[in-house]
Amino acid sequence: MSGSNPFRILVFVLLSQASASQAQLSPPNDAGVAMGHLHYQVRDVEANKAFWIALGGEAAVSGDATVVAFPDVLVRIDPGETSGGTEGSVVNHVAFRVRSLADIEAAGFEVHHNEAFPGVSSVFTPEGERIELFDDELATNLGFSVDDGEIGAVADRHNRAITVPIIAHHIHLYVPEGDVIEARDWYAGHFGGVVGKRWRYDAVDLPGINLNFSGVPTPLAATEGRMLDHIGFEVENLEAFCASLQAQGLTLNQPYTELPSGIATASLTDPWGTYIELTEGLRASP
Repeated sequence: MSGSNPFRILVFVLLSQASASQAQLSPPNDAGVAMGHLHYQVRDVEANKAFWIALGGEAAVSGDATVVAFPDVLVRIDPGETSGGTEGSVVNHVAFRVRSLADIEAAGFEVHHNEAFPGVSSVFTPEGERIELFDDELATNLGFSVDDGEIGAVADRHNRAITVPIIAHHIHLYVPEGDVIEARDWYAGHFGGVVGKRWRYDAVDLPGINLNFSGVPTPLAATEGRMLDHIGFEVENLEAFCASLQAQGLTLNQPYTELPSGIATASLTDPWGTYIELTEGLRASP
């Protein structure tokens, strides 16, 4: 689904239009932005599809496209060889909240508990990609606080119990030491995010996802070509949004394009190497 392969984008958006009722993407913020999708490239699509379904997603398939839908995010799975998993790249991992880790274990997963932090654990995809999980009743580091002290209802969702078995929680970016605040502000400024803290991490909240930032000694690999090739945001009025990004001096890898399906897409890379696809039209109709 990267800019180098428009056919893959077309297949995905046609699928997403057909299965929009499963997408459950969040309503957008005032900038028109919400979480959209995660795009993985794997050797064994069926095994990875089974993993995500067992974790609690709903699958939809069309042609060569495989998507598993969760509340707040779509997980796209494509066949391909990669240069490695998220560990070692700027996007270190993604995380979900679950109602109960005991339920995850009962579903047959080998859950790796973080002994230092009750309720925090990881499971691994069939190809070794780590997915962090937080038990909603046990974890104490889920909450989000905003810098100005006044939190809106959307960002405050992290401080309330979930009402579904599993839901997207955060994407954790590792950027060079000294760039954490710049990266936080880049996402907040360009995508209308709410600035604050998720536990001890500088963070930006968007509807459907919390972006966390940690500093590391040296720059890490870009995401394109890794197992998690890119992340995606769903954007209202995408054409105008892209024009605004360009007016701010950002370069798009793929300019705004409206496909025959009526779905629109564009892409860019953040200054630290995170490949981002922008879409319009994946959200379920009311």
